[in-house]
Order: sequence, then C-alpha cells, then structure tokens
Amino acid sequence: MTSVSPSSSGHRRGVTRLLLLPLVAALLGIAACAPAITTAPVVPSGRDDNRAANAPMPDPRIGLRAGLMDAEEAIWNLRVLSKTPPPREFIGVTNSDIAFTGDYAIQGNYNGFQVWDISNPRAPTLATGYVCPASQSDVSVYRNLLFVSGEGMGGRVDCGTQGVDVAVSPDRLRGIRIFDISDVRNPQYIGNVQTCRGSHTHTVLEHPGDTQNVYIYVSGSFIVRPAEELEGCVAAPPSEDPNSALFRIEVIRVPLANPQLAAIVSSPRIFEGLIAPPQHGLAPAEVAQIEEARARGAFVIEFEGQVQIAPDQFVAAQLARIVAERGGTGAPTAADSAALRQQLPAIVEQIVAEQRGPQPDGPRPGPTQCHDITVYPDVGLAGGACEGYGLLLDISDPANPRRIDAVSDSNFAYWHSATFNNSATKVLFTDEWGGGGQPKCRATDPREWGANAIFTIQNRRMQFRSYYKLPVVQTEFENCVAHNGSLIPIPGRDVMVQAWYQGGISVFDWTDPDNAYEIAFHDRGPSDASRMGPGGSWSVYWYNGALVSSEIARGLDIFELVPSAHISQNEIDAANTVHLDYLNPQGQPQYTWPPSFSLARAYVDQLERWDGLTPSQISYVRTALTNAENASGATRSSTLTALAPTIEGYGAASTDQTRVRMLAATVRDLAR
Repeated sequence: MTSVSPSSSGHRRGVTRLLLLPLVAALLGIAACAPAITTAPVVPSGRDDNRAANAPMPDPRIGLRAGLMDAEEAIWNLRVLSKTPPPREFIGVTNSDIAFTGDYAIQGNYNGFQVWDISNPRAPTLATGYVCPASQSDVSVYRNLLFVSGEGMGGRVDCGTQGVDVAVSPDRLRGIRIFDISDVRNPQYIGNVQTCRGSHTHTVLEHPGDTQNVYIYVSGSFIVRPAEELEGCVAAPPSEDPNSALFRIEVIRVPLANPQLAAIVSSPRIFEGLIAPPQHGLAPAEVAQIEEARARGAFVIEFEGQVQIAPDQFVAAQLARIVAERGGTGAPTAADSAALRQQLPAIVEQIVAEQRGPQPDGPRPGPTQCHDITVYPDVGLAGGACEGYGLLLDISDPANPRRIDAVSDSNFAYWHSATFNNSATKVLFTDEWGGGGQPKCRATDPREWGANAIFTIQNRRMQFRSYYKLPVVQTEFENCVAHNGSLIPIPGRDVMVQAWYQGGISVFDWTDPDNAYEIAFHDRGPSDASRMGPGGSWSVYWYNGALVSSEIARGLDIFELVPSAHISQNEIDAANTVHLDYLNPQGQPQYTWPPSFSLARAYVDQLERWDGLTPSQISYVRTALTNAENASGATRSSTLTALAPTIEGYGAASTDQTRVRMLAATVRDLAR
C-alpha cells in the first residue's frame, strides 16, 4: 500500500475526510435523501382498456423551457391549486420532507422547518418559519409533538446558524429534536435525543398496544461520532465490540406525558447475517463521462468495482496538502498531481476502512443502516429500505422490531423508501440511484434502474413482480430518480402519487402488481438550462383531498386530481371522504371509507371500466342508486335493501366477484 502522509493540522484532516465522504458514500451506494403551462388534453371519462392510448402523445414533458421560478410546465389529469414560493429565510436552501397535522403542512428545510396553513389549498399562508439548521430536517408529528431529524456536522443543540467548526463539540446536534406544537404557530423546543450516527430520517410509530408512549425508529447513515462527543459511540464492527453503532437502528421511546424524557431504549441489529448485495455497474452515460474525464486528465477514483470522478473541492484540498508537506508555496506542480494520483487509492481505502471498520474474513457484510422505514401499525409490519436490501419487519413489539424477510436486487443501487398497499398484500420499494443529485431518467438509462420495485407479500415473505419507472425521458440537467410518495385512497385500487425530483410528480396505478401504469403527472422544465440546478419535488403526499408537494427550491405546490378515463369523479369523491387528523407518510394509516353514494358509484365505475358487469346491469344499478339518493327515510332504505341482493346475484357470473361484493356491502351499509 502506498503510504499517505498525515496533514500537520487535525482540522485539515477532518475537512479532507468530510470532503471525500460524500464520494465514498456514493461508491458504497449510500444516498445523501407565473410560468407557462402546457396542459395535456384530459381524456373524457369512459373505458380504460388501452392504457397507452390514453396517455398524451407526444408527451408534453419533453422539451419544457428551463427556469427556476418561471419554468414551462406540463400537466395531465391534475389541477394546480397553488404554487407558493419559500419565505425569505429559506430561499436557496433545500426543502425536504413534509408531515401534516390538522390544517397544517409542516415542511422540512435544511435551515429548519416551515409551517403552512393549507386550510385553503388554493392560497396557503405561512403560519411560521422556524430557523434551526440541520440536514435534512426530516419531520414527523404526533398530537402536540413535532420531531425533526439532524444528521450533519453543522447542526447545533441551540438551533444557532453559526454551525460547529470543530471535530468534537457539546454544541453539535445529531439525532432527534423535539418541539411542542400545542400552539403550532409558536413551536417550543423542549429537548433532543442524540444518536451516534445522527438521524438522516426517522419514523414515528403509534403502537396500538401502547397508549402511553410513541416510538421513533431512527435511521442514521453518516459517520459514527467520537465517544468524546457522545459517550458510548463505537465505530468498530460488532464482531470487535458488541456496542458498535454500526449495523443497527435506534429506537426512541417518547413518554407522551413527559416528552422531554425521551430516550433510546433499544438498538436492534436488524441487518445481522446479511451479506453485501449484488450491484450493477455504470450506466452508458457514466461510462462515457468517465472515459472523457480520463482523457482530459481528471482524477478518477475506483473502489470495489465502482468508479467516480473525484470532486474538484476534494482534489484541490489534497493538492494543497501535498504542496504544504513538501514545504512548497503557490500552485501545485505536475509532480504534485502525479503524487496525488499515486496516493488516491490508499486515501479512499483508508477512509472507507475508518467508516466500515475492520472487515471479517469471508463475504463482505451487508448494509450498516437503513435509509428509511415505513411502519404500518394496523398490520404489525414495517418496510425497511436499507441501502442494499428491502426488509420486511415484524413490529408487534415496538421496541424490538424483528426482520422476517429480506430481498436484494442487482438492478437496485440504493433502497430508499417503502410503501404498502392498503391491504398489506403488496409493498413497493424505491431506488434512489445516484443519491438524488444526478440525472437518472435519461434516454440511455436502463428502465429497471432508479425505479420502483413492486413485491407481493404472502406468508410474510416478499415476491418480486415488476418495476415502475417514470415513463418519460428527462434531460442531463434534471436530477431524476424515484423518491417519496404515498397512497391515494381510491377504494378498490392501489393508486400512488410519487415525487421524482426534477422528473416532477407521477400518479400511477399498481393494482395489478405486474402492470403498473401512469394516470396523471406534473412536470417543470429544468431549473437551469446550462447545468444541473436546484429544484424538483422531494416528496408529494395525499392529505385530505390535496396532493401536497415539497419543491426543493420553489416552495410548496398543491394539486388535486381531475376525472379522466383512468379515474372517475366518483372515485375522487370517495377518496375525499377519507379524513386524517394528521399524517406521517412513513407511519402509514389504514384507510377506511365511510358509506356514501360516491363510494358505491366508484365501485360501479370500476366494474364498468374493467367489464365486471354487463352494460345493462351497470345501467340498472346506477338508476337504482340515483333513485335511492333522491329519496329519503324508509323509501331510501327499502330501495337500497332491495338493490343489495340483486347486486349479489350479479356476482355469480361476474369476472370481478370481489368488487361486486364490495359494492353490495356498501349498498347494505347505506340502507342502514
């Protein structure tokens, strides 16, 4: 091994290491998480036999004019309700995830968080902007509590904006901040829980069997902090020290009566026994970039089969170190550059070794942390998106989640997030290939990379079925890859809205796990016409009838669905009968629909769309429902009571008996 001379300054060593860490993370597959409008024609309500034919052609997302606040836009089967720019303190700083409580959307930002009053989604107003810097300010709520993640080196316990510029400091915040939002317009910072690797994301678990506490699953993915900063933090692998901060998550218990007493109660090693998953190589565009970089003399780093161009800032720091070590001044020489090329492999290997710790003999171990965990308390399951694996977890004991299945896929670079369907018979994982900062929806990029993977769940085991990726090419100046989304409560279907960064947002149906297809979208042109600029949807979620999107640079966008061949007004109305008091999308609620005529008609529309009943049967049921709705009292009840067995009789010959039964059950509920 080529020796690497240490810097004379401990601070410079820390800076050099931090400059390289994002690159090493990428090599290891770790993620960092009044314009013109082109409106595609809305296809009239009707049958949905030919899904491809119902998509707009040519796709209006292709060739959109660039711009930060004035980019050209394309929209299909959605309506823009509002586009609200960020307040002054948050302009130019990355917006991150969203949580909801009451009439408010709480939007994380690397500079803190913003509380938006969305009671009128056409005109959101800022309730408060709370400046409290941290990366990435992932947010969750429960009753009067707000939880905010902090992972990076610059977050401060006191929410100061000056950062922390020393290697070890009692002022550094890496973990979970806790706020009292009893008065949501005036949050009160009441405490924090520090963790060894910080909190990249977190998940709040309201467990049905425990009404006194809530639990937080913490996913930290950055370097282990020194024990001098937080007692008990150990960077060595578990084989050397059972207290290792690697290969585990943290579980925090928050006593609801005394949230300031929140503390870590367990550190489950849910990755035990996993080995390094298979990986794919570079995409054609990356291969070409690497070869061009080599040709012009750029510094290229190779590690374990992965190749990347070294960042300019890192190269400059290393060259400055080499100049200083030989006692020189001024610009680096050709000999200095040659020395750096010789040292690069050892530098990377050393930093990776420090991050991973000593490795045992045999197969290389698998992931050391999760990126995100989605809990589904009503079914006792969680989906862990954990670097190179998708995990299925048993959360019946909230303090001790247990892995019951694990899947890997060479087409996936970085398992990022998970979403269950409402019946928990399926789970969808996203792949944040490129860490969210690179264009991964180019014409040459494989369709299976940077996509969603859909699995069915049988006997608590996952079975792969298909991929879904944004079905339109994006440019080299648009970071585009699968990111955060949520179910839309369309009864009888699995419909999801999802963010794709500068690929925009996509609404798609994955009821058939082998054939997911897009039914609505919104997209903007690149934020910059000449380079990769900031922008794009970090996350988009359904909340009480609105689709709320956190736009990384442009603020807060709110949309609503409009009827089309893919989704009827009755289906939209039925979805909007679902009301949530709060929503953490990573704490997935189980949707239930109150009996309504829109719910019954939604099932009728679906039976017509997919030939579940004959045209005459559809006509009869619709007429009967109209007559019942126009009646009242005993007449309404008797009409519906007579209709239910008629519908059940149709089921015997139906190709969709399950949906016929759901329709009949809804009619019986309406009759009561």
